[in-house]
Amino acid sequence: MPRVKAAQAGRQGPAKRRLAEQFAAGEVITDLAKKEWKLGLPIGQGGFGCIYLADKNSSKSVSSDASYVVKVEPSDNGPLFTELKFYQRAAKPEQIRKWIHTHKLKYLGVPKYWGSGLHDKNGKSYRFMVMDRFGSDLQKIYEANAKRFSRKTVLQLSLRILDILEYIHEHEYVHGDIKASNLLLSCKDPDQVYLVDYGLAYRYCPDGSHKEYKEDPKRCHDGTIEFTSIDAHNGVAPSRRGDLEILGYCMVQWLSGHLPWEDNLKDPNYVRDSKIRYRENIAGLMDKCFPEKNKPDEIAKYLETVKLLDYDEKPLYQNLQDILLQGLKSIGSKDDGKLELGALENGAPKARTTTKKRKKEAEKSTEAGVEDMECSDAHTEEAMQTRSKTRKRVQK
Repeated sequence: MPRVKAAQAGRQGPAKRRLAEQFAAGEVITDLAKKEWKLGLPIGQGGFGCIYLADKNSSKSVSSDASYVVKVEPSDNGPLFTELKFYQRAAKPEQIRKWIHTHKLKYLGVPKYWGSGLHDKNGKSYRFMVMDRFGSDLQKIYEANAKRFSRKTVLQLSLRILDILEYIHEHEYVHGDIKASNLLLSCKDPDQVYLVDYGLAYRYCPDGSHKEYKEDPKRCHDGTIEFTSIDAHNGVAPSRRGDLEILGYCMVQWLSGHLPWEDNLKDPNYVRDSKIRYRENIAGLMDKCFPEKNKPDEIAKYLETVKLLDYDEKPLYQNLQDILLQGLKSIGSKDDGKLELGALENGAPKARTTTKKRKKEAEKSTEAGVEDMECSDAHTEEAMQTRSKTRKRVQK
């Protein structure tokens, strides 16, 4: 599969860092605020560290339905340190609560930061961070749905992601790697989706001063190759318009099941040139991906709006939201916050020729993805990888 190959190639990064040794369940760690946390069983082993179930320290052992996880890696590794900086600056619970209140949101899909610190064991130092626990990632559900989401689901997802992007952009960061495997469902509410993996979130506007547009040949094609922005293909640092462009590619793929350049991901210049060509001919992109009459005009309008943004321009997020809301209205729906992650195609039920057996298998796969209440795959290896691992960096 091209997507998996691209991700695997990116995960083979050249850096050889020490792995975290596994800690026993019941180990107690103390964060910088002197709060104690007890570790439970490990639920994810990544390239640089481990993720454990966790809870506030008490006489009880950590249960399998714990609300927290702890990321642990050797303190001389880099990815968690970088991610930690984002969380400390932009993801404190009170910051998120205030934003939700002032913007009248039901929730915000940014994981909360609960604490961090250093922990010594057997003469070695480990860095850790405590954060919310999540359920299945959208990539698994997308694949279980024969690589299709309904039009309503795509638009509902994108509205929530725009909420997230506006928040992190207003806090001086861009994400740069929006994709289904970095979107996790809440354990408690499968209609809530969270954007994770800030291992290389970029501070594009430190202290209110936007970074300059500058092409760097050493950084060409950074990101997940099928989704990354044209700026990233040209070696330019991530920006707000880049995040919005990436979301546009995700919408097209989630709804159509395919991006035109996916068949040749090994040639990054071909991917870049294809994206440039289709940026100048968005109607052609729609014809290619949606040959049927019922085209998602709202996605075309979204892409047309994003392509007009300057590198350092602040997007009008509400305008983009309104475009997607109009798309919901055009299919007789509205923004009810419900993620209908069932087996639908382009906003309509699958043809009735589907056999009962196939239908039952599809429903079973979807339910397994959505209702995995153990949430044991919440931070598996793919979710654990920071973008320094999942990025596709191609050598010229």
